[in-house]
Amino acid sequence: MTLSPFRAAVAAAALIVVTPAAYAKGDAPVAEADLAQHIRVLASDAFEGRGPGTEGEDRTIAYIVGEWAKAGLQAVPGSDTPWLQPVPFVETQTTGGSARFKVAGQPFAIGDDGIIVTGSEASVALADTPLVFVGYGVDAAGRVNADVAGKVAVMLFDTPPFGDKLPRYRERRQMLADAGAAGVLIVAPDSMPWSEIREGLGAKTVRMGSAPAGPKISGYIAPAALDAMLAKAGQSGEALRAAAGAGDYRGALLPVTGDFTATAAVRNFASNNIVAKLPGAKPDGKAVLFLGHWDHLGICRPEGTADRICNGAVDNASGIAVLIEVAKRLAAGPRPDRDIYFLATTSEEKGLLGARWFADHPVVPLSDITVALNIDTIAISPRGTPVATIGRGKPAYDAVVRDVATALGRTIDSDGEADAFVQRQDGWALGAKGVTSLMVGGSFSDMKLLEAFLSSDYHRPADEFSDKVPLGGAAEDADLHVALGRAFADTKRWPGTAD
Repeated sequence: MTLSPFRAAVAAAALIVVTPAAYAKGDAPVAEADLAQHIRVLASDAFEGRGPGTEGEDRTIAYIVGEWAKAGLQAVPGSDTPWLQPVPFVETQTTGGSARFKVAGQPFAIGDDGIIVTGSEASVALADTPLVFVGYGVDAAGRVNADVAGKVAVMLFDTPPFGDKLPRYRERRQMLADAGAAGVLIVAPDSMPWSEIREGLGAKTVRMGSAPAGPKISGYIAPAALDAMLAKAGQSGEALRAAAGAGDYRGALLPVTGDFTATAAVRNFASNNIVAKLPGAKPDGKAVLFLGHWDHLGICRPEGTADRICNGAVDNASGIAVLIEVAKRLAAGPRPDRDIYFLATTSEEKGLLGARWFADHPVVPLSDITVALNIDTIAISPRGTPVATIGRGKPAYDAVVRDVATALGRTIDSDGEADAFVQRQDGWALGAKGVTSLMVGGSFSDMKLLEAFLSSDYHRPADEFSDKVPLGGAAEDADLHVALGRAFADTKRWPGTAD
Protein backbone atom coordinates (compact mmCIF):
# COMPACT_ATOMS: atom_id res chain seq x y z
CA MET A 1 0.00 0.00 0.00
CA THR A 2 1.31 3.47 -0.92
CA LEU A 3 1.18 5.97 1.92
CA SER A 4 0.29 9.63 1.42
CA PRO A 5 3.16 12.04 2.18
CA PHE A 6 1.46 12.95 5.46
CA ARG A 7 0.92 9.36 6.63
CA ALA A 8 4.42 8.47 5.51
CA ALA A 9 5.83 11.28 7.63
CA VAL A 10 3.88 10.09 10.67
CA ALA A 11 4.93 6.51 10.08
CA ALA A 12 8.57 7.55 9.75
CA ALA A 13 8.39 9.52 12.99
CA ALA A 14 6.81 6.56 14.73
CA LEU A 15 9.72 4.31 13.73
CA ILE A 16 12.18 6.45 15.67
CA VAL A 17 13.39 4.44 18.63
CA VAL A 18 15.48 6.07 21.31
CA THR A 19 16.26 4.46 24.62
CA PRO A 20 16.03 7.32 27.10
CA ALA A 21 18.92 7.61 29.53
CA ALA A 22 17.82 7.85 33.15
CA TYR A 23 18.87 11.00 34.91
CA ALA A 24 21.33 10.46 37.71
CA LYS A 25 19.41 12.27 40.43
CA GLY A 26 15.71 12.73 39.90
CA ASP A 27 14.20 14.50 36.93
CA ALA A 28 16.34 17.07 35.17
CA PRO A 29 14.76 20.54 35.41
CA VAL A 30 13.11 21.84 32.27
CA ALA A 31 15.15 24.71 30.88
CA GLU A 32 13.70 27.71 29.12
CA ALA A 33 15.85 26.81 26.11
CA ASP A 34 14.14 23.39 25.96
CA LEU A 35 10.76 25.04 25.60
CA ALA A 36 12.00 27.75 23.24
CA GLN A 37 13.27 25.14 20.80
CA HIS A 38 9.81 23.58 20.40
CA ILE A 39 7.86 26.84 20.38
CA ARG A 40 10.16 28.33 17.75
CA VAL A 41 9.33 25.41 15.42
CA LEU A 42 5.61 25.02 16.15
CA ALA A 43 4.93 28.76 15.93
CA SER A 44 7.01 29.31 12.80
CA ASP A 45 5.39 30.52 9.59
CA ALA A 46 6.14 27.13 8.04
CA PHE A 47 3.39 25.66 10.25
CA GLU A 48 0.91 28.26 8.97
CA GLY A 49 -0.74 28.79 12.35
CA ARG A 50 -1.51 25.08 12.86
CA GLY A 51 -4.99 25.24 11.37
CA PRO A 52 -6.92 21.94 11.46
CA GLY A 53 -7.28 20.31 8.07
CA THR A 54 -4.29 22.13 6.54
CA GLU A 55 -0.68 21.35 5.70
CA GLY A 56 0.13 23.08 8.95
CA GLU A 57 -1.68 20.29 10.76
CA ASP A 58 0.36 17.67 8.91
CA ARG A 59 3.62 19.34 9.96
CA THR A 60 2.41 19.72 13.55
CA ILE A 61 1.47 16.07 13.84
CA ALA A 62 4.76 14.90 12.35
CA TYR A 63 6.69 17.08 14.81
CA ILE A 64 4.77 16.01 17.94
CA VAL A 65 4.78 12.33 17.00
CA GLY A 66 8.50 12.49 16.29
CA GLU A 67 9.27 14.13 19.65
CA TRP A 68 7.07 11.73 21.61
CA ALA A 69 8.54 8.73 19.82
CA LYS A 70 12.07 9.94 20.61
CA ALA A 71 11.02 10.36 24.24
CA GLY A 72 10.00 6.70 24.40
CA LEU A 73 6.22 7.01 24.29
CA GLN A 74 4.14 4.44 22.44
CA ALA A 75 1.27 4.80 19.99
CA VAL A 76 -2.16 3.90 21.33
CA PRO A 77 -3.89 1.22 19.23
CA GLY A 78 -7.30 1.87 17.80
CA SER A 79 -7.00 3.72 14.47
CA ASP A 80 -5.75 3.08 10.96
CA THR A 81 -2.80 5.41 11.55
CA PRO A 82 -0.99 4.85 14.85
CA TRP A 83 -0.78 7.86 17.18
CA LEU A 84 -3.82 9.53 15.64
CA GLN A 85 -7.49 9.72 16.54
CA PRO A 86 -9.33 11.08 13.50
CA VAL A 87 -12.08 13.61 14.18
CA PRO A 88 -14.62 14.31 11.39
CA PHE A 89 -15.47 17.97 10.82
CA VAL A 90 -17.70 20.16 8.70
CA GLU A 91 -16.25 23.55 7.82
CA THR A 92 -18.52 26.43 6.85
CA GLN A 93 -17.58 29.87 5.55
CA THR A 94 -20.28 32.42 4.95
CA THR A 95 -20.26 33.98 1.49
CA GLY A 96 -23.27 36.27 1.92
CA GLY A 97 -26.19 37.14 4.16
CA SER A 98 -29.05 39.60 4.57
CA ALA A 99 -31.78 40.48 7.05
CA ARG A 100 -34.92 42.60 6.62
CA PHE A 101 -37.30 43.35 9.48
CA LYS A 102 -40.88 44.46 10.01
CA VAL A 103 -42.09 45.99 13.26
CA ALA A 104 -45.84 45.61 13.72
CA GLY A 105 -46.04 44.90 10.00
CA GLN A 106 -44.09 47.99 8.94
CA PRO A 107 -40.58 47.80 7.40
CA PHE A 108 -37.73 48.68 9.73
CA ALA A 109 -34.22 49.10 8.32
CA ILE A 110 -31.02 48.12 10.12
CA GLY A 111 -27.78 48.95 8.34
CA ASP A 112 -24.71 46.76 7.98
CA ASP A 113 -23.26 48.34 11.09
CA GLY A 114 -26.11 46.89 13.14
CA ILE A 115 -26.71 43.34 11.92
CA ILE A 116 -24.53 40.52 10.56
CA VAL A 117 -26.08 37.24 9.36
CA THR A 118 -24.51 33.86 8.62
CA GLY A 119 -25.92 30.47 7.66
CA SER A 120 -25.12 26.87 8.56
CA GLU A 121 -25.94 25.43 5.11
CA ALA A 122 -24.98 26.18 1.52
CA SER A 123 -28.16 28.21 1.09
CA VAL A 124 -30.77 29.27 3.66
CA ALA A 125 -33.87 31.45 3.42
CA LEU A 126 -36.38 32.29 6.15
CA ALA A 127 -39.46 34.43 5.53
CA ASP A 128 -41.76 36.28 7.97
CA THR A 129 -40.09 34.59 10.92
CA PRO A 130 -41.11 35.90 14.36
CA LEU A 131 -38.46 37.11 16.80
CA VAL A 132 -38.46 36.23 20.49
CA PHE A 133 -36.18 37.84 23.06
CA VAL A 134 -34.86 35.03 25.28
CA GLY A 135 -32.45 36.92 27.52
CA TYR A 136 -29.64 34.49 28.25
CA GLY A 137 -31.55 31.63 26.62
CA VAL A 138 -31.54 29.45 29.73
CA ASP A 139 -32.99 29.60 33.22
CA ALA A 140 -31.17 29.12 36.51
CA ALA A 141 -31.41 25.34 36.05
CA GLY A 142 -29.68 25.52 32.67
CA ARG A 143 -32.81 24.75 30.61
CA VAL A 144 -34.08 26.60 27.55
CA ASN A 145 -36.34 29.29 28.93
CA ALA A 146 -38.76 30.10 26.12
CA ASP A 147 -40.80 28.68 23.25
CA VAL A 148 -38.43 29.20 20.31
CA ALA A 149 -39.74 26.61 17.84
CA GLY A 150 -39.81 28.11 14.36
CA LYS A 151 -38.67 31.49 15.64
CA VAL A 152 -35.48 33.55 15.65
CA ALA A 153 -34.22 33.84 19.21
CA VAL A 154 -32.50 37.07 20.27
CA MET A 155 -29.97 36.11 22.98
CA LEU A 156 -27.56 38.02 25.21
CA PHE A 157 -23.90 37.12 24.80
CA ASP A 158 -22.68 37.54 28.37
CA THR A 159 -22.56 34.75 30.94
CA PRO A 160 -25.87 34.52 32.86
CA PRO A 161 -25.69 36.32 36.21
CA PHE A 162 -27.69 33.61 37.96
CA GLY A 163 -26.49 30.11 38.93
CA ASP A 164 -23.08 28.48 38.66
CA LYS A 165 -21.39 26.87 35.66
CA LEU A 166 -24.16 27.72 33.20
CA PRO A 167 -23.40 27.19 29.50
CA ARG A 168 -21.42 29.75 27.53
CA TYR A 169 -22.96 31.49 24.55
CA ARG A 170 -21.98 28.86 21.95
CA GLU A 171 -23.61 26.08 23.98
CA ARG A 172 -26.69 28.18 24.68
CA ARG A 173 -27.02 28.95 20.97
CA GLN A 174 -26.92 25.23 20.19
CA MET A 175 -29.44 24.48 22.93
CA LEU A 176 -31.84 26.98 21.34
CA ALA A 177 -31.32 25.35 17.94
CA ASP A 178 -31.97 21.91 19.48
CA ALA A 179 -35.21 23.33 20.91
CA GLY A 180 -36.31 24.22 17.37
CA ALA A 181 -35.12 27.81 16.90
CA ALA A 182 -34.81 28.61 13.21
CA GLY A 183 -32.19 31.21 14.01
CA VAL A 184 -30.28 32.85 16.84
CA LEU A 185 -29.20 36.49 16.88
CA ILE A 186 -26.71 37.30 19.61
CA VAL A 187 -26.76 40.77 21.11
CA ALA A 188 -23.16 41.93 20.73
CA PRO A 189 -21.51 43.01 23.99
CA ASP A 190 -20.29 46.59 24.18
CA SER A 191 -16.77 45.30 24.84
CA MET A 192 -16.57 43.57 21.44
CA PRO A 193 -15.70 45.89 18.52
CA TRP A 194 -18.08 45.51 15.59
CA SER A 195 -15.15 45.21 13.19
CA GLU A 196 -13.87 42.17 15.10
CA ILE A 197 -17.33 40.58 15.06
CA ARG A 198 -17.59 41.05 11.31
CA GLU A 199 -14.09 39.66 10.78
CA GLY A 200 -14.83 36.65 13.00
CA LEU A 201 -18.11 35.80 11.28
CA GLY A 202 -16.40 35.99 7.91
CA ALA A 203 -13.92 33.35 9.01
CA LYS A 204 -14.36 29.63 8.64
CA THR A 205 -16.32 27.88 11.37
CA VAL A 206 -15.98 24.22 12.24
CA ARG A 207 -18.24 21.69 13.90
CA MET A 208 -17.93 17.97 14.42
CA GLY A 209 -19.39 15.95 11.59
CA SER A 210 -21.59 14.05 14.03
CA ALA A 211 -22.92 17.23 15.64
CA PRO A 212 -26.13 19.01 14.69
CA ALA A 213 -25.60 21.90 12.34
CA GLY A 214 -26.91 24.52 14.72
CA PRO A 215 -29.51 27.14 13.82
CA LYS A 216 -30.05 27.69 10.11
CA ILE A 217 -29.44 31.39 10.65
CA SER A 218 -26.97 32.86 13.12
CA GLY A 219 -25.66 36.34 13.58
CA TYR A 220 -25.05 39.35 15.77
CA ILE A 221 -27.20 42.41 16.34
CA ALA A 222 -25.78 45.60 17.81
CA PRO A 223 -27.37 46.72 21.10
CA ALA A 224 -28.22 50.15 19.66
CA ALA A 225 -29.93 48.56 16.63
CA LEU A 226 -31.96 46.25 18.85
CA ASP A 227 -32.96 49.10 21.15
CA ALA A 228 -34.08 51.20 18.19
CA MET A 229 -36.17 48.34 16.84
CA LEU A 230 -37.73 47.72 20.26
CA ALA A 231 -38.46 51.43 20.70
CA LYS A 232 -40.29 51.38 17.36
CA ALA A 233 -42.36 48.54 18.86
CA GLY A 234 -43.04 50.55 22.01
CA GLN A 235 -40.73 48.48 24.21
CA SER A 236 -37.57 49.19 26.17
CA GLY A 237 -34.38 47.26 25.50
CA GLU A 238 -33.03 48.28 28.88
CA ALA A 239 -36.12 46.93 30.63
CA LEU A 240 -35.95 43.63 28.73
CA ARG A 241 -32.29 43.14 29.60
CA ALA A 242 -32.99 43.90 33.24
CA ALA A 243 -35.86 41.39 33.32
CA ALA A 244 -33.62 38.76 31.73
CA GLY A 245 -31.35 38.89 34.78
CA ALA A 246 -33.86 36.80 36.73
CA GLY A 247 -33.25 33.07 36.82
CA ASP A 248 -36.92 32.36 36.06
CA TYR A 249 -37.18 34.66 33.02
CA ARG A 250 -39.34 33.10 30.30
CA GLY A 251 -38.68 35.29 27.27
CA ALA A 252 -40.82 37.80 25.38
CA LEU A 253 -42.33 37.40 21.92
CA LEU A 254 -41.59 40.59 19.99
CA PRO A 255 -43.91 42.31 17.48
CA VAL A 256 -41.12 41.84 14.96
CA THR A 257 -40.66 39.49 12.01
CA GLY A 258 -37.66 38.99 9.79
CA ASP A 259 -36.71 37.75 6.33
CA PHE A 260 -33.25 36.18 6.31
CA THR A 261 -30.98 34.76 3.61
CA ALA A 262 -27.49 33.31 3.82
CA THR A 263 -25.09 31.42 1.59
CA ALA A 264 -21.96 29.53 2.56
CA ALA A 265 -19.16 27.31 1.25
CA VAL A 266 -19.24 23.95 3.05
CA ARG A 267 -16.36 21.44 3.27
CA ASN A 268 -16.14 18.05 4.99
CA PHE A 269 -12.70 17.01 6.29
CA ALA A 270 -10.96 15.08 9.05
CA SER A 271 -8.51 16.43 11.61
CA ASN A 272 -6.71 14.48 14.31
CA ASN A 273 -6.12 14.23 18.01
CA ILE A 274 -2.67 12.81 18.79
CA VAL A 275 -2.54 10.16 21.51
CA ALA A 276 0.47 8.47 23.11
CA LYS A 277 1.10 6.24 26.10
CA LEU A 278 3.85 5.75 28.64
CA PRO A 279 3.19 2.25 30.01
CA GLY A 280 3.36 2.05 33.79
CA ALA A 281 5.72 -0.23 35.70
CA LYS A 282 2.91 -1.43 38.00
CA PRO A 283 -0.38 -0.65 36.24
CA ASP A 284 -3.42 -0.92 38.48
CA GLY A 285 -6.22 0.00 36.08
CA LYS A 286 -5.95 3.73 36.73
CA ALA A 287 -4.18 6.24 34.50
CA VAL A 288 -2.99 9.83 34.41
CA LEU A 289 -3.83 11.94 31.34
CA PHE A 290 -1.85 14.98 30.22
CA LEU A 291 -3.45 17.05 27.48
CA GLY A 292 -3.13 20.32 25.59
CA HIS A 293 -4.40 21.58 22.25
CA TRP A 294 -2.05 21.72 19.28
CA ASP A 295 -4.26 23.85 17.01
CA HIS A 296 -4.44 27.58 16.50
CA LEU A 297 -6.22 29.88 14.03
CA GLY A 298 -4.13 29.19 10.93
CA ILE A 299 -4.05 31.82 8.18
CA CYS A 300 -6.31 34.31 9.90
CA ARG A 301 -6.04 37.49 7.82
CA PRO A 302 -7.11 38.17 4.20
CA GLU A 303 -4.77 38.31 1.24
CA GLY A 304 -2.81 41.50 1.02
CA THR A 305 -2.41 41.81 4.79
CA ALA A 306 1.20 42.27 5.89
CA ASP A 307 1.02 39.37 8.38
CA ARG A 308 -1.68 36.83 7.63
CA ILE A 309 -0.70 34.04 10.05
CA CYS A 310 -1.92 33.67 13.62
CA ASN A 311 1.09 31.63 14.81
CA GLY A 312 -0.15 30.86 18.33
CA ALA A 313 3.20 30.86 20.13
CA VAL A 314 1.77 31.27 23.62
CA ASP A 315 -1.62 29.78 22.71
CA ASN A 316 -0.75 26.97 22.57
CA ALA A 317 2.66 26.07 21.14
CA SER A 318 3.92 26.76 24.66
CA GLY A 319 1.60 24.12 26.11
CA ILE A 320 2.67 21.52 23.55
CA ALA A 321 6.31 22.33 24.29
CA VAL A 322 5.64 21.58 27.96
CA LEU A 323 3.85 18.33 27.08
CA ILE A 324 6.88 17.21 25.08
CA GLU A 325 9.35 18.02 27.85
CA VAL A 326 7.17 16.45 30.56
CA ALA A 327 6.96 13.28 28.47
CA LYS A 328 10.74 13.21 28.09
CA ARG A 329 11.35 13.39 31.82
CA LEU A 330 8.69 10.92 32.89
CA ALA A 331 9.95 8.43 30.30
CA ALA A 332 13.64 8.95 31.07
CA GLY A 333 13.46 8.79 34.85
CA PRO A 334 12.14 6.00 37.07
CA ARG A 335 9.12 4.48 35.35
CA PRO A 336 5.87 5.56 37.08
CA ASP A 337 3.58 2.87 38.50
CA ARG A 338 0.50 3.79 36.49
CA ASP A 339 0.01 4.24 32.76
CA ILE A 340 0.33 7.86 31.66
CA TYR A 341 -1.37 9.07 28.50
CA PHE A 342 -0.54 12.17 26.48
CA LEU A 343 -3.21 13.81 24.33
CA ALA A 344 -2.72 16.72 21.92
CA THR A 345 -6.17 17.84 20.85
CA THR A 346 -7.42 19.44 17.68
CA SER A 347 -9.85 22.35 17.32
CA GLU A 348 -9.87 23.65 20.86
CA GLU A 349 -10.12 27.07 19.29
CA LYS A 350 -13.41 26.07 17.65
CA GLY A 351 -15.08 25.10 20.92
CA LEU A 352 -13.03 22.31 22.57
CA LEU A 353 -14.06 20.03 19.70
CA GLY A 354 -11.12 17.61 19.79
CA ALA A 355 -11.44 17.19 23.56
CA ARG A 356 -15.18 16.66 23.23
CA TRP A 357 -14.59 13.97 20.59
CA PHE A 358 -12.07 12.23 22.84
CA ALA A 359 -14.51 12.40 25.74
CA ASP A 360 -17.19 10.77 23.57
CA HIS A 361 -14.76 8.25 21.98
CA PRO A 362 -12.05 7.64 24.61
CA VAL A 363 -9.13 5.37 23.77
CA VAL A 364 -8.88 4.64 27.50
CA PRO A 365 -12.05 4.26 29.59
CA LEU A 366 -12.84 7.59 31.20
CA SER A 367 -13.48 5.83 34.49
CA ASP A 368 -9.82 4.74 34.46
CA ILE A 369 -8.51 8.31 34.30
CA THR A 370 -7.71 9.33 37.84
CA VAL A 371 -6.85 12.88 36.81
CA ALA A 372 -6.53 14.91 33.62
CA LEU A 373 -3.95 17.71 33.66
CA ASN A 374 -4.54 20.27 30.92
CA ILE A 375 -1.76 22.60 29.77
CA ASP A 376 -2.75 25.72 27.85
CA THR A 377 -1.36 29.24 27.33
CA ILE A 378 1.42 28.59 29.81
CA ALA A 379 4.06 31.13 28.73
CA ILE A 380 2.65 34.13 30.58
CA SER A 381 4.27 34.57 33.97
CA PRO A 382 7.82 34.82 35.36
CA ARG A 383 9.48 32.44 37.77
CA GLY A 384 8.20 32.59 41.32
CA THR A 385 4.54 33.14 40.36
CA PRO A 386 2.13 31.37 42.76
CA VAL A 387 0.28 28.28 41.57
CA ALA A 388 -3.42 28.61 40.70
CA THR A 389 -5.69 25.67 39.93
CA ILE A 390 -8.61 25.74 37.51
CA GLY A 391 -10.93 22.94 38.60
CA ARG A 392 -10.01 23.12 42.28
CA GLY A 393 -12.48 22.20 45.00
CA LYS A 394 -11.88 18.48 45.58
CA PRO A 395 -9.92 18.32 48.86
CA ALA A 396 -7.87 15.19 48.08
CA TYR A 397 -6.74 16.54 44.70
CA ASP A 398 -6.13 20.01 46.08
CA ALA A 399 -3.94 18.47 48.78
CA VAL A 400 -1.74 16.70 46.21
CA VAL A 401 -1.31 19.91 44.21
CA ARG A 402 -0.47 21.84 47.36
CA ASP A 403 2.02 19.26 48.62
CA VAL A 404 3.78 18.91 45.26
CA ALA A 405 3.94 22.67 44.69
CA THR A 406 5.20 23.30 48.22
CA ALA A 407 7.92 20.68 47.81
CA LEU A 408 9.13 22.62 44.77
CA GLY A 409 9.18 25.88 46.69
CA ARG A 410 6.00 27.22 45.09
CA THR A 411 3.18 28.98 46.91
CA ILE A 412 -0.53 28.44 46.27
CA ASP A 413 -2.84 31.13 44.93
CA SER A 414 -6.28 30.42 46.37
CA ASP A 415 -8.11 33.65 45.52
CA GLY A 416 -10.31 31.88 42.96
CA GLU A 417 -9.84 34.36 40.10
CA ALA A 418 -8.82 31.52 37.79
CA ASP A 419 -12.22 29.85 38.25
CA ALA A 420 -13.64 32.18 35.58
CA PHE A 421 -11.74 30.23 32.91
CA VAL A 422 -13.00 26.75 33.78
CA GLN A 423 -15.26 26.50 30.70
CA ARG A 424 -12.68 27.96 28.33
CA GLN A 425 -10.25 25.03 28.31
CA ASP A 426 -10.22 21.39 27.17
CA GLY A 427 -10.52 20.01 30.69
CA TRP A 428 -14.11 21.21 30.70
CA ALA A 429 -15.06 18.63 28.05
CA LEU A 430 -13.65 15.81 30.20
CA GLY A 431 -15.05 17.24 33.41
CA ALA A 432 -18.53 17.12 31.87
CA LYS A 433 -18.05 13.35 31.61
CA GLY A 434 -17.02 12.96 35.25
CA VAL A 435 -13.23 13.09 34.84
CA THR A 436 -11.46 15.21 37.44
CA SER A 437 -9.68 17.77 35.28
CA LEU A 438 -7.23 20.36 36.55
CA MET A 439 -5.23 23.16 34.99
CA VAL A 440 -2.40 24.00 37.35
CA GLY A 441 0.29 26.67 37.18
CA GLY A 442 1.23 30.31 37.29
CA SER A 443 -0.31 31.60 34.06
CA PHE A 444 -3.78 31.84 35.56
CA SER A 445 -2.52 33.20 38.85
CA ASP A 446 -1.30 36.61 37.74
CA MET A 447 -4.51 38.06 36.28
CA LYS A 448 -2.82 41.34 35.35
CA LEU A 449 -0.33 39.58 33.08
CA LEU A 450 -2.95 37.23 31.67
CA GLU A 451 -5.39 40.02 30.87
CA ALA A 452 -2.57 41.98 29.24
CA PHE A 453 -1.98 39.06 26.88
CA LEU A 454 -5.69 38.48 26.23
CA SER A 455 -6.19 42.13 25.33
CA SER A 456 -3.17 42.37 23.03
CA ASP A 457 -1.50 39.43 21.24
CA TYR A 458 -4.16 36.78 21.95
CA HIS A 459 -5.68 35.33 18.76
CA ARG A 460 -3.79 37.81 16.63
CA PRO A 461 -0.76 37.54 14.33
CA ALA A 462 1.25 39.21 17.11
CA ASP A 463 1.24 35.95 19.13
CA GLU A 464 4.61 35.04 17.65
CA PHE A 465 7.70 33.61 19.30
CA SER A 466 10.44 36.02 20.30
CA ASP A 467 12.76 36.66 23.20
CA LYS A 468 9.94 38.71 24.73
CA VAL A 469 7.83 35.59 25.41
CA PRO A 470 8.34 34.83 29.13
CA LEU A 471 9.44 31.23 29.57
CA GLY A 472 10.65 31.23 33.19
CA GLY A 473 7.23 30.55 34.64
CA ALA A 474 6.49 27.99 31.92
CA ALA A 475 9.69 26.08 32.77
CA GLU A 476 8.75 26.10 36.45
CA ASP A 477 5.26 24.90 35.59
CA ALA A 478 6.75 22.13 33.43
CA ASP A 479 8.73 20.91 36.44
CA LEU A 480 5.53 21.10 38.47
CA HIS A 481 3.72 18.89 35.96
CA VAL A 482 6.50 16.32 35.97
CA ALA A 483 6.16 16.14 39.76
CA LEU A 484 2.35 16.02 39.57
CA GLY A 485 2.53 13.22 37.03
CA ARG A 486 4.78 11.22 39.34
CA ALA A 487 2.53 11.89 42.35
CA PHE A 488 -0.74 10.90 40.68
CA ALA A 489 0.88 7.88 39.00
CA ASP A 490 2.30 6.61 42.31
CA THR A 491 0.06 3.80 43.60
CA LYS A 492 1.36 4.23 47.15
CA ARG A 493 0.99 8.00 47.25
CA TRP A 494 -2.31 8.30 45.39
CA PRO A 495 -5.06 5.65 45.70
CA GLY A 496 -6.49 6.34 42.23
CA THR A 497 -9.88 7.46 43.49
CA ALA A 498 -11.06 10.21 45.81
CA ASP A 499 -14.43 11.39 47.04
